[in-house]
Amino acid sequence: MKIFGREPAAWLHALQAILAFATTLPIVQAWGLTQEAAAVVMTIAGGAVAVWVAVATRPFVVSALTGGVQTILTGLIVFGLPLSQTSAGAAVAALNVVLMLLLPLGITPAADPAPGFVRAERRLVR
Repeated sequence: MKIFGREPAAWLHALQAILAFATTLPIVQAWGLTQEAAAVVMTIAGGAVAVWVAVATRPFVVSALTGGVQTILTGLIVFGLPLSQTSAGAAVAALNVVLMLLLPLGITPAADPAPGFVRAERRLVR
């Protein structure tokens, strides 16, 4: 999976490099971009990329999506989102349950993995 022709990790490293440079500039520091704020931005960006990759990956992995959402929520709470740890945990748990209800629990193979196997007899029939 690529974003504008590059791996997601490459974009995260580029953002990290830009933020690391920007936090050294006095004008940017005057705007309030500190190293701590840059770390929170990287946390949220990492979570967003995790969500993007989770949604684009097949078969869909619910735990990857909920992990990305949890990372984003953590970053937003540090930035000042008025949400307690309990509420954030409950939101992630609710997301996990809803996704489990909406998504199919099993994946049907495209081809019969054991042609000739008769389930009722629990043996291979030739």
